[in-house]
Amino acid sequence: MSGDGAEAAGAVAGAASPAPADPGTAEETPQAPVERPRKRAPRRAAQLEGVAGTDPVARVLVQVPLPHLDRPFDYLVPASMEHTAEPGRLVRVPFAGSDAEGWVLSRSAASEHPGKLARLRRVVSGLPVLSPQVLTLCEQVADHYAGTLADVVRLAVPGRHAGAEEALLRAEPVHHEPVPDPVTAGEDLAGWERHTAGRAFLAHVAGGGDPRAVATLAPGTDAFEALAVAARATLASGRTALLVVPDHRDLVRLDAALTRRLPVGAHVLLEAEAGPAARYGAFLQALTGRARVVAGTRAAVFAPLPNLGLLAVLEDGDDSHAEQRAPYPHVREVAVARAGAGGCAALFAGRTRTAETQVLLESGWARAVTAPREGVRASAPRIAVAGTSGPDAQDPLAAAARLPSDGWRVLREAVRRGPVLVQVPRTGYVPTLACRTCREPARCTACHGPLAITADDQPASCRWCGRPATDWTCPACGDGRLRAVVTGARRTAEELGRAFPGVDVRTSGGSRVLDEVPAESSLVIATPGAEPVAPGGYAAALLLDGWALLNRPDLRAQEEALRRWAGAAALVRGAGAGGVVVVVADPQAAAVQALVRWDPAGFAERELAQRAELDLPPAARFAGLIGTAADVADAVGATVAALADPAGARVLGPIPLPERPGTAPAVRTVVRVPRAASADLARALKSVTAGRSARKLPVVRVRVDPQQIG
Repeated sequence: MSGDGAEAAGAVAGAASPAPADPGTAEETPQAPVERPRKRAPRRAAQLEGVAGTDPVARVLVQVPLPHLDRPFDYLVPASMEHTAEPGRLVRVPFAGSDAEGWVLSRSAASEHPGKLARLRRVVSGLPVLSPQVLTLCEQVADHYAGTLADVVRLAVPGRHAGAEEALLRAEPVHHEPVPDPVTAGEDLAGWERHTAGRAFLAHVAGGGDPRAVATLAPGTDAFEALAVAARATLASGRTALLVVPDHRDLVRLDAALTRRLPVGAHVLLEAEAGPAARYGAFLQALTGRARVVAGTRAAVFAPLPNLGLLAVLEDGDDSHAEQRAPYPHVREVAVARAGAGGCAALFAGRTRTAETQVLLESGWARAVTAPREGVRASAPRIAVAGTSGPDAQDPLAAAARLPSDGWRVLREAVRRGPVLVQVPRTGYVPTLACRTCREPARCTACHGPLAITADDQPASCRWCGRPATDWTCPACGDGRLRAVVTGARRTAEELGRAFPGVDVRTSGGSRVLDEVPAESSLVIATPGAEPVAPGGYAAALLLDGWALLNRPDLRAQEEALRRWAGAAALVRGAGAGGVVVVVADPQAAAVQALVRWDPAGFAERELAQRAELDLPPAARFAGLIGTAADVADAVGATVAALADPAGARVLGPIPLPERPGTAPAVRTVVRVPRAASADLARALKSVTAGRSARKLPVVRVRVDPQQIG
């Protein structure tokens, strides 16, 4: 190495004397002179010429994707940057022959590294964008998920936008008006008063306390208004609030509620869909205290709000809360860590509970906020299971129809009174096909992708490569005929449109999602999570193809089905106003019974107890490793061997993953350990991935606490 490359390779962490790296890697460290040490002092003196007079060494977290370089590196601070290269600033540094960005973590008077240090190239940001509190949180998240600190910081700090930064630095200071306590001021509490301990939670927050609650919101309670009231109570205490919702549609509704409830300019929206300038501008407003309330999607959980008083998460069971970039943190776990370390109030609100929030309740970490049974009965719609009433209840063939006759009766009667919601689990026309004779899933003969029908006048084709399946024959039985396994939303809309001529049929899902529908007679076909709001509520809701949700090969299938159904049912008028929900599913399923009784709390208690009995998450800690069979086997073996108690680990798999065109066959193996060994598992995984990276072995993806466990 020579020039800047050699200097960058010699810039190492000052925490301990570094061991020499493998030859040829970017971290290669020149050995200190041994034979003629008398020349070392003059070289050090010459090196310090033109550097900062105070704390001339900066510890920098460099943005490099290699796990074995997951540590700070020491750099000299030039005299021209003495007052700007402060902790938290984004800088450019020489690293392995090129320039890289990084964050200054700290400044010190000296480095423990005996070799030559490179100098900072440039201070990029005009503000310290990485606050000490967020840095500490990122370190916790990296340790929990066996990831690198640089990856987590990239999630927490959005990409810099110079224009947004300059605009904020030129802006006038903001003066915040005091906000009255909504509880003592007698303001509308958006349904909090109808929940046991709801008013007490708000009063505690407004008084400067840090209560932790899991709120199971009753039907008729507007979740977004409830979050806005909680934010207002936080402002009354002189503190800031952070609200995290699953997706953009939820954020739009929360924005409207906050606009109604909070002073002008008190809140900002922080989401990736807003674009680089808007996102970075909102981030800086939070960082500088100009905005006192931040509402956003999953990355917003890291927002650098000073004096944080409340961190609220809506519907923590929604899979949108799981980050899709390494190390794949979940908003719920980040929120728990941040509330615990920062001493702020925490709120997990939703129509149902997850097993993970049930753990928080049973451990005493949080308190339950629920509505009394009489309040639930007064506001919830009537729930019926299709095929269990009427003259066809005893006919197994009639009850097995996609929409039994009692469901048709409800549909015909309700559509005369207003809009009717029809929830269908899948988008498209006929998204899944199988052999008509043996029911073997139909797959493409070219790439083995699933076959589907995209429109009534189109032949079956592959969902992966698009090849028409005009000559398909079943490899199991030789039959060339196909049948629909799942009927999509568009096909359902087509069928109901023919059954109800003259009634408007609207669809919502996929790339076309409706936010609201008029309060007039119509049929609204929507996929889960894409249900539009109807003013005054829907007259009825039909929850079709419940088996498709319940029979998914996933640990959380029942929990997710109940969450989806409860979300749709909450949009329906109460039973007193004639609201009814018909679910087409196995009446004996636990999720169906919980919906009929509207008992999400009892369901969560039983779900957690069953998982604990079987050593399943969250009672145990799982980690999935994905890669080629040989690489995964090597990584799993090394991980188990590195555990403090290898006998307590159990290896599940490997399981082949679906093949994708152009990719090598991959497998997934799961390592399970008792919950008490969670930190031990994370450390072992981190050590193994770093070792593989240093030896330049193929990457094995690691996902701690995976959302989907088949």
